[in-house]
Amino acid sequence: MNISMLYYLFQYLKELGVPGAGVFQYISFRAGLSVVVALIMATVIGRRIIHQLQKQQIGEIVRDLGLEGQLQKKGTPTMGGIIIIASILLPVLLFNKLDNIYVVLMLVATIWLGAIGFIDDYIKVFKKDKEGLAGRFKIVGQVGIGVIVVTAMFYNGDVIVREKTSVEVVTENVGSDTHDIIEIKSHDVKAPITSVPFFKNNKFDYRTPFYWAGKWQNALGWIFYALIIIFVITAVSNGANMTDGLDGLAAGVSAIIGTALGIFAYLSSHTEYANYLNIMYIPNSSELVIYIAAFIGATIGFLWYNSYPAQVFMGDTGSLTLGGIIGLFAILIRIELLLPILCGIFFVENLSVMIQVGYFKYTKKKYGEGRRIFRMAPLHHHYQKKGYVEPKIVTRFWLIGIILAIFTIVTLKIR
Repeated sequence: MNISMLYYLFQYLKELGVPGAGVFQYISFRAGLSVVVALIMATVIGRRIIHQLQKQQIGEIVRDLGLEGQLQKKGTPTMGGIIIIASILLPVLLFNKLDNIYVVLMLVATIWLGAIGFIDDYIKVFKKDKEGLAGRFKIVGQVGIGVIVVTAMFYNGDVIVREKTSVEVVTENVGSDTHDIIEIKSHDVKAPITSVPFFKNNKFDYRTPFYWAGKWQNALGWIFYALIIIFVITAVSNGANMTDGLDGLAAGVSAIIGTALGIFAYLSSHTEYANYLNIMYIPNSSELVIYIAAFIGATIGFLWYNSYPAQVFMGDTGSLTLGGIIGLFAILIRIELLLPILCGIFFVENLSVMIQVGYFKYTKKKYGEGRRIFRMAPLHHHYQKKGYVEPKIVTRFWLIGIILAIFTIVTLKIR
């Protein structure tokens, strides 16, 4: 049974013979509506939410780190991730088929991670605790959503991948003409498999490393897959959180990544495109295109108020949610191994912090004095310290994000 807030309305209109009512069946049409509604909603409700945040004095707490223009941000409304989340949820509820397991998982993850980020921001703003939610509780929350996802992927019968078993050329005689017809035989499998970039035989089964385990191979493979899912969601979520330090940076990069993910989701949900590009065909995943369209519209709409000089910050409510959505979406369309390229900005931002902290601790232990590789971490603050103005840093990071997204898409043909 197809469940959508507008599905039955359009079905009824179609039965009445209303011209064009059947267009609601098309993914491209619903995706177009989704991105437009999300964009309009983000810009329309954004101002009202910003006003309410100002009224409640929910402003950014700024520590003086010696960055140009930093103290001017003090008091700017935060927790603006509420705008993004609301602008994603409404189009999804309106245009998606809500009995689709992939959509359900994305909705659960959006609300779950949004709640974690909201609690973190709440502690920072209302409890005046600059550290926010303790890191261990964030990790527990991120692990929790990972467990939910892998459980659903293991037990739900709709989470499958269609694999080609053989390609045969059949000669058919039609009158005096002879035609060669290519027949592709395939079968559906439920397995912890993913796509590997740059290889012609581009399938990797997470059970393969456990070939020695006999009857335990399947169980160990799924456990390994669960750990990968948890790691990916946690890493990308934290990467987006680290990137959210300059006006428009995290939202713009997320919109770029979301666009690339939308292209992959569309291709993976069509048999013809999947066969032509030799990628995994994922049945029932076409509804993800509508979800990611809402994601793109919401992030671009949020930029209306978040671009320099920002009228609102997304806070952890937004950044943790955006990263988690991107990580989970890539997992569901089986391209998580491409994330180090596609999410290169998140990856480098995260890595810069790890390198800075690790090197500081190492030199402090060895020399008695902590030393730094970067002038400041995350990386975008390093360039601020070097004298680059904020809009220039953000624009260049966006450009790098676009290049990485294009290269990620090009990997479809680089094998």
